[in-house]
Amino acid sequence: MNSTQWFSTELTLTPRPAGFHLITTEVCTAIPEINRIEVGLLHLFMQHTSASLAINENADPDVRADLQRHFEELAPRDAPYYRHTLEGPDDMPAHIKAVLTGSQLSIRVRAGELSLGIWQGVYLCEHRDSASGRTVGATLHGSLRRS
Repeated sequence: MNSTQWFSTELTLTPRPAGFHLITTEVCTAIPEINRIEVGLLHLFMQHTSASLAINENADPDVRADLQRHFEELAPRDAPYYRHTLEGPDDMPAHIKAVLTGSQLSIRVRAGELSLGIWQGVYLCEHRDSASGRTVGATLHGSLRRS
């Protein structure tokens, strides 16, 4: 009989410039309990409105650079129709980008590892130029591996 466990923590990510940053290793390091789970689910929640989370290409850094350039086109700075401008020219575009990518991810855990596709990684999508460290809530639930 497998017992199930819940684990909850908060990850504090180091400040990064605007862009798409792979954080898969940081997530796994911050939640070592993943290794104890045979079958489960990891839920990540970005606790900010100007950054987001995504799963995408983990091998070719050109993908992250292309995503950043495209997002700059989708939500440009200093658009004349923005009303929310008190926090700087990158703030309203950051909110738009965060809505497009989302604030949470659910990732299957299998045999003590995140069950991502071969070319997939977890991204911090940082949408501000000079953001402070970001906080991500993490909840892990699953059946414990047999010893």
